[in-house]
Amino acid sequence: MMYCPFCSALDTKVIDSRLIREGNQIRRRRECPDCKERFTTYEVAELTLPRIIKRDGRRAPFSEEKLRAGVLRALEKRPVSVEQVETAIARIVRKGMTAGEREIPSSQIGEWVMEELYQLDPVAYVRFASVYRCFDIDEFHREISRLTKHVKSKSTHTRK
Repeated sequence: MMYCPFCSALDTKVIDSRLIREGNQIRRRRECPDCKERFTTYEVAELTLPRIIKRDGRRAPFSEEKLRAGVLRALEKRPVSVEQVETAIARIVRKGMTAGEREIPSSQIGEWVMEELYQLDPVAYVRFASVYRCFDIDEFHREISRLTKHVKSKSTHTRK
């Protein structure tokens, strides 16, 4: 039972349901039989995410908002769609939920982010990795060389 946010009627009717975010969420369009207003609700399974162990040993709750902010910062002004970003974030969150641990080191989350960015956009990957791993200039150069080789081999495979 869902009350109407417009007139506070005690029940509303679902007129459309769709799976979104790789099936992790249901979007429902609802209509109030009393006032005829329509609105959208989202339904997600409430799963417990592990706590994050910071580098200094502090514990903090997993924050999807912080995860999204870091990924978006790395992808700033890059040609990656919102849908691709949300799919990558959903995969990282799912890894956290299915890890089977009550606590996960922040370094593990960082590695998962780098895996996703590596697939999405090479520039975003290098941006994130350079800050996350505190690259010096030699490490930065090695990573760019490795990435360049990967991108070239990937493009020759797609041309065949």
